[in-house]
Amino acid sequence: MYDSILVPTDGSEGTEKALEHALEVASLSGATVHVLSVVDRRLYLAASDDQKDELRESLHEDAEAAVDDVAETVRGADAECVTAVRDGVPYKCILDYAEEADVDLVVMGTHGRTGRDKLASLGSVTERVVENTDRPILVVSIGEE
Repeated sequence: MYDSILVPTDGSEGTEKALEHALEVASLSGATVHVLSVVDRRLYLAASDDQKDELRESLHEDAEAAVDDVAETVRGADAECVTAVRDGVPYKCILDYAEEADVDLVVMGTHGRTGRDKLASLGSVTERVVENTDRPILVVSIGEE
């Protein structure tokens, strides 16, 4: 049923919980695990002109490290792995990648924030992905990290 599974990562510890579920599904189905990290361009575009390039480079290095960490775990579980780093708005890049790679399942974590906490974070990347795709999504509660 699942040939390819997408696990977006922002480098947080919460990704580990989502990855556990993705690896379980992959082990049962033999699916390839796609690991994606997105450099949120809004962060470096909001920086002052003299800091944009340095911030973008730093964010890109962090994204590469996040992907490498997850990929190491995937390969250690004897699953096939494909990695990517994109630059853009996170939920849009996740949706675009899922479409381009024709993934069968997206596995993402959520903090489960509500009310003011949710408003303060301007909504959830996971929530926006869920609302804007017809692909199956496994949402894993990662609690407050």
